Amino acid sequence: MLDSKLTFIATAAAGLEGLCKRELLRLGFADARAELGSVRFTATLTEAFRACLWLSCADRVLLVMAEGECRSFEALFQLVKAAPWSEVLPRDAAMPVSGRCARSQLMSVRDCQAITKKALVEHMMGAYRTGTLPETGPRYQVDTALHHDMARVTLDLCGDALNRRGYRTWNGEAPLRETAAAALVTLSGWRGDTPLHDPCCGTGTLLIEAAFRAARRAPGLTRAFDAERWTGMDTAALREIREDAKKQYDPALIPSVSGSDISQEALTLARRHIRQAGLEGKIRVFREDLRDLSLAEENICFLTNPPYGERLGDRKQCESLYRQMKPLLLRHPGSRLCVITSHPGFERVAGLRARKKTRLYNGRLECNFMRF
Repeated sequence: MLDSKLTFIATAAAGLEGLCKRELLRLGFADARAELGSVRFTATLTEAFRACLWLSCADRVLLVMAEGECRSFEALFQLVKAAPWSEVLPRDAAMPVSGRCARSQLMSVRDCQAITKKALVEHMMGAYRTGTLPETGPRYQVDTALHHDMARVTLDLCGDALNRRGYRTWNGEAPLRETAAAALVTLSGWRGDTPLHDPCCGTGTLLIEAAFRAARRAPGLTRAFDAERWTGMDTAALREIREDAKKQYDPALIPSVSGSDISQEALTLARRHIRQAGLEGKIRVFREDLRDLSLAEENICFLTNPPYGERLGDRKQCESLYRQMKPLLLRHPGSRLCVITSHPGFERVAGLRARKKTRLYNGRLECNFMRF
């Protein structure tokens, strides 16, 4: 089974499934198919590791072990027990189980986890003809998700979620997840051939993700994945995939990427994150009020995640900031502005009309990503 074509799903935040699908298609997974909250594709485990390494907008990559309708705990038990666990998991596998339930008859997450674990253990003890399972080996994170009475049982290849790139050790206020930041860079249309500036850069996540994109850096290049420690994995092939990613990374391709903010504390964190991302000297950040910001470059892509009012200061302060967006554009002819915000009246307050809008979520906040 380890060398066979298997079914995987790459989970993604609502609104990002299409971007995730396009990334998988570019990586060579020709059958990638978007679903609600995920993208389904087939691959070997080795190929799926490459997806873990390169996907920038996905949250996790999961191996589908079983799927089916479950209206009772007995049905869930039988579904899990029949899955081919012993073809993937060694006898000493550590097997933690997580769970999620929504709009299903089985609504107790704790009970679903317990049933999954019991069925998994019975399968493994039967397959290995043993009365004990030490669980001292590599971790195989099991997840049972029920939605509208359909159960999907998976193994998580990632460990930490894919947004954990390894460079951000402190979030500051109102953090933007790395996966969301990468999505905004893609949606902005920026291709790394013009300057990019974030006038409300905070702790620098948008800038770092933009620089990664321009430099062809695999998002997971410097972090580890659970699947790398799984028994039977082709370690030489995984090492080759990592080495190929390292060869593709070229910081010399990064154009002018810069950011500014009025918070010195945020800028201190931004510089730390830039250094930890290996991009010191490639991204410039400085303190500047947006009202006074004037850059020498031309054809700038202004890409930003400004305060919304729900999170930093009050709405009036935020609206005062929004009114400075149009003058910023007027001071930089030929440039464009890309903004994500949950404020429903952003265009009215800013005096701008968006050329294009995309509905996204920043955490649990429903937002619009607008291009001007």
